[in-house]
Amino acid sequence: MRKPYLIFLVSTLFFGGMVSEKPAPDPEFPDELVHFKPYENNPVFAGTKASTWDHNIRERGYILREGQNWYLWYTGYKDGKNTTKYLGLATSSDGFTWKRHPENPIYTAGWVEDMSVVKSGSTYYMFAEGKEDVAHLLTSTDRLHWEERGPLDIRGVDGKPLSAGPYGTPAIWKEGNVWYLFYERNDAAVWLATSKDLKSWKNVQDEPVLKCGPEKYDQFAVATNQIIKYKGLYYMYYHASAFKDWREWTNNVAVSKDLIHWKKYAKNPIMENNTSSGFLVHDGTKYRLYTMHPDVRVFLPASQP
Repeated sequence: MRKPYLIFLVSTLFFGGMVSEKPAPDPEFPDELVHFKPYENNPVFAGTKASTWDHNIRERGYILREGQNWYLWYTGYKDGKNTTKYLGLATSSDGFTWKRHPENPIYTAGWVEDMSVVKSGSTYYMFAEGKEDVAHLLTSTDRLHWEERGPLDIRGVDGKPLSAGPYGTPAIWKEGNVWYLFYERNDAAVWLATSKDLKSWKNVQDEPVLKCGPEKYDQFAVATNQIIKYKGLYYMYYHASAFKDWREWTNNVAVSKDLIHWKKYAKNPIMENNTSSGFLVHDGTKYRLYTMHPDVRVFLPASQP
């Protein structure tokens, strides 16, 4: 009388163990922040490939959406070593079709690339790399005309200026009256400095807040693109390279509760194939992921029909 029960028990254990269940979603990395699919008409913006100042474009352009209007600041340049990188502006009504501003380039007084733009009050603040990867600040009240405010004065915890060299790819987060600056040095790691007056910046610690590796995908370079806050947590979108010669880049994400201690997404990278310098833009309903190098591409939520 026990045989049927034994067969049932063995069958249940054997076949039950073969059932494949979908892994539970990671609450720290919700799907809408990490899973995207390419827009069918990519790229949506690129260099002209003609004899113009923006024959090529490069990392990192930046997009702000205000109401129904979209603004894309980008770096344009001609072929040639050490060619000056100028600032351009393009506008859109949907984030897919872009029109270059007739006054481009809109800033020619100096080198501008890898910009991060934040609006506070009625002023737009653009943190960007200048020549030799030194971060500097520009301001504007109309998004078109920019005034140079000089290189960022970044200091260590002890108040002493940083050693000479690059401090680039500035990514900005503002909370209350405190500005948070994420920056890299030779793409070797990411540091965090804060300021209340935008005149001087002080490291929160002299150790990086994000280091290369030990994962393979980011073992040779990391640089922050953007910080967002979502459901009480902070998310850092950053680009990285698995190669010593930086021949290929990926997009990745990390999460934090305090902007200092970061946990990398276990399924990084979220975007490969050398589509780098990515960040999120909310379209009023959902987030899109835009990548900025070597052209501008859009990636939509993977769950979208």
